[in-house]
Amino acid sequence: MKPLMICLGLFFFSLGTLQAQQEEASFVGTVAPDFSLLDLNGNTVKSNSFRGSFLVLHIATTWCPFCNAEAPYLVDLANDYAKKNVKVLIIDVKEPRALVKEKLQDRFAFPFPVLLDEDGAVAASFAPEGVLPDLARDEVMLASNLLIDPEGNIQFLSLLDSKNFDAKLLALKARLDELLSKQ
Repeated sequence: MKPLMICLGLFFFSLGTLQAQQEEASFVGTVAPDFSLLDLNGNTVKSNSFRGSFLVLHIATTWCPFCNAEAPYLVDLANDYAKKNVKVLIIDVKEPRALVKEKLQDRFAFPFPVLLDEDGAVAASFAPEGVLPDLARDEVMLASNLLIDPEGNIQFLSLLDSKNFDAKLLALKARLDELLSKQ
């Protein structure tokens, strides 16, 4: 029942596209929150260990159809940009390790870590204020993508917009290419 309620909330959330775009724009240029999470193998991964690289974060759940649609394109992005100092991470929100391994890692064979945000606190830390406040802050971030620059600043944020859904990550890659061309 909870996934259905969240999906309905995400649908209504996507109706507020203009507000979300304004919030996304105001979030760009801010310092990304630091985090430390376990990956599927029990290793601790710290966000600050990626300083000096571009970092693409995708916040997901196993049952999210938008997240699953983006998954193969995240693999392509990771492979296509690996030699350009770009790293990719998925942060799975509030799901058990075995489920995430089976439904995400085993299904998509990600060449990058999948991290476990067991209580949703890390996902919530990325949520812009004022975006659909009737959803929990971690739920606001489902199916979102962030690009963090080598200095730790957010350079791109896309929240779920089901009307203009960008499964192929074209906007993210365009921003990444723009930033890489300036280096």
